[in-house]
Amino acid sequence: MLKELEERIKTSSEYIDSCKKEIGRRVIGQEGMIEGMLMALIAKGHVLLEGVPGLAKTLAVKTLAEVIAADFKRLQFTPDLLPADLIGTLVYRQQTQEFVARKGPVFSNIILADEINRAPAKVQSALLEAMEERQVTIGENTYPLPEPFFVMATQNPIEQEGTYPLPEAQLDRFIMKLKVDYPSVEDELLILRQIGVEKHIPVKPLISEKQLKILRKAASDILVDEKIEEYIVNIIVASRVKDESFRSYSRFIDYGASTRATLYLYRCSKVKALFQGRTFVIPDDIKSVVYDVLRHRMVLSYEAESEELTPDDVISRILKVVPVP
Repeated sequence: MLKELEERIKTSSEYIDSCKKEIGRRVIGQEGMIEGMLMALIAKGHVLLEGVPGLAKTLAVKTLAEVIAADFKRLQFTPDLLPADLIGTLVYRQQTQEFVARKGPVFSNIILADEINRAPAKVQSALLEAMEERQVTIGENTYPLPEPFFVMATQNPIEQEGTYPLPEAQLDRFIMKLKVDYPSVEDELLILRQIGVEKHIPVKPLISEKQLKILRKAASDILVDEKIEEYIVNIIVASRVKDESFRSYSRFIDYGASTRATLYLYRCSKVKALFQGRTFVIPDDIKSVVYDVLRHRMVLSYEAESEELTPDDVISRILKVVPVP
């Protein structure tokens, strides 16, 4: 039984590596973003990307859609956008004298919600409801969304005018928040030389719906020891404590991570182990994904802002306190 699991994990890991390389042919120097997108897709979650314009966020999700041969829709969120523009609406047909549902662009496999913080709360809520329930209600009827259904939302951290920041409760719907940084000098030089010569680099479709189910099954079969499970829970609980003995970081947190964070950290750790070709989760798997899973789930205090601490700084302090199994 274990031998069979090892073979499946090894095959799946090699398959994921080939997908990373295929996406990396077009998206250069953003390995963390590529891995995060694939991780969220396999873990049945959604991704919030934060980075300045021009760092290939849109290109990355379009390339991902091509690699898994899925329907893709890009939605530019603007202040005048309405929920009906996203999920659809009822249209009256004079011939039959009845209302019929006209489905919106959300009925696709992969959605890019570009600059999600530029649309008002009612539009954000319409999308986030679809993300959590994986269904949309139009009129009196409820329609299931296609499978797979993956949302990647982007937001620009340097512009605040004319934006509607996502509430903390809605941020919690994203399995992870990825920070997109500038590429290195070497990568940017490679981008210049490659993209400057060849404007469109074709990629091959590698992941079918059947193959995605196999990858998800392999991830779910990854073994997790009881001590590792306790380590995951202890990290999440540590973000909530207000005990004086944890004052080295607790004073910087107003609200800690939710139970959803526990489940997402568990799932992402298993997918990380799959990426590494292992049949079991180790503490390093948890440490490598905990920043992406937790950074948007903790509400920092005024004291943290006054000391210019980021969520990642506070997470680092938590990891130093929680004993590693």
